[in-house]
Amino acid sequence: MSTPPPTPSTPHPAPAAPRDVVGVGIGPANLSLAALAHPLTELDAVFYEQRPRFDWHPGQLIEGTTLQVPFLADLVTLADPVSPWSFLNYLRTRDRLFPFYFAERFHIHRAEYDAYCRWVSENLPGLHFGHHVDSVRWNPERDLFEVDFTRLDTEGDAALGRTYTRNVVLGVGTEPFVPEPLKPLVEAPGVPVLHAADYLDARDRLLTAGHVTVIGAGQSGAEIFLDLLRHRPAGREGLHWLGRTEAFAPMEYSKLGLEHFTPDYTRYFHALAETTRDRLVAAQWRLHKGIGTDTIAAIHDELYRRTLDGGWPDTVLTPGVHVRTAGRLATTKVELHLEHTEQGTRSRLTTDAVVLATGYRERPLDRLLAGLDPYIRRDSHDRPKVDEHFRMVLDPSVTASGCHLHIQNAALHTHGVGTPDLGLAAWRSATILNTLTGKETYPLPNRTAFTTFGLEPRPHIPRARNERTTGPLTPLADVR
Repeated sequence: MSTPPPTPSTPHPAPAAPRDVVGVGIGPANLSLAALAHPLTELDAVFYEQRPRFDWHPGQLIEGTTLQVPFLADLVTLADPVSPWSFLNYLRTRDRLFPFYFAERFHIHRAEYDAYCRWVSENLPGLHFGHHVDSVRWNPERDLFEVDFTRLDTEGDAALGRTYTRNVVLGVGTEPFVPEPLKPLVEAPGVPVLHAADYLDARDRLLTAGHVTVIGAGQSGAEIFLDLLRHRPAGREGLHWLGRTEAFAPMEYSKLGLEHFTPDYTRYFHALAETTRDRLVAAQWRLHKGIGTDTIAAIHDELYRRTLDGGWPDTVLTPGVHVRTAGRLATTKVELHLEHTEQGTRSRLTTDAVVLATGYRERPLDRLLAGLDPYIRRDSHDRPKVDEHFRMVLDPSVTASGCHLHIQNAALHTHGVGTPDLGLAAWRSATILNTLTGKETYPLPNRTAFTTFGLEPRPHIPRARNERTTGPLTPLADVR
């Protein structure tokens, strides 16, 4: 959503009939929604994405890396196990069910998940890639949202379009986060300083660098450090791995710990006070920002293997460190000014390349929703309020018309650590679709965890119904 489109030509006329749903962005979240919406012929839904095709973190599909959730956390299964868009049906269409059965894999390779999602995106109707959504506004004369987009073709030409809709679902995802001290280095040419999102594109160059520093103590940092370690010569590894957290800590992966990624916990979290939610999000980093135990074990095994002939590998692994400032030395090196949080000591590190495994942040919505700003209700930190049905809380003048703005993957502050988790994508999409249809289109479980979160009885979330009965709905159709 951040790349400005080329200068457009004459706008296309808007469709005569309003849509029921317009999805903005086609990542796993909205792809899940589109897949579950596909059999609902009473909904006229369309989805826009500025990229030319589906791609899921292509720069981090390192060979051998796996999802941190089971294959059942596909786009649809946990809401509709018989959906034709399931991962198992994808395997069936490829004649790969028996090989998968004998492989006994509960956690599939990331590259396979990417291929599965691309298969869905290439076969599911109503998805429009190469469409940059410019703005979402409320039209009080029509009592509808108007969505302006720019259609981009393969030759770079552009044409404007507008769609009217009763409901919008935002699924614009996240964007790479670069700490302030390192932004000037990333933007300047010369010594490679890059985000982990671009790792595979720069991998060959990194392997020839004399010394490489990886910053970030999460799963991405661990995977990149391990990949570099495996492909650099013994005794001349030249690797530093730094992290802000007090340890290279394993992700919480106990059975009961995983129940934080259930609808039960999401509902419990949403009902808490804002200050409590903010405190919990900061404290629960090991639930979703730790390192897989298999990855930690693989790193230790590789380091240990390199001691068998005597000596220690040329690697330094230091947690509890943050980068205060950074700069370039001539045109060939980078100098990082470090501070150790617990010791209070400072030092300098000179390196030939830096990989920033510093995570992702929710993509800003201010520009996209500028026209809706007067209608959006916000909390004490100026963040949009989001109700239990994943709808932004808007002015009653909008919601009284039965129109709503749903949001996916950008509600960490209201729905907790499960917000970016792939395992809740199908449940969240089914919740949204039940809200849109005003009925239990997808029956969802009343209980999903053995843990009882809180002393109060579990809140019952009734299905939401539009306050105004809409007219006849049209079937799924392409952009007119």
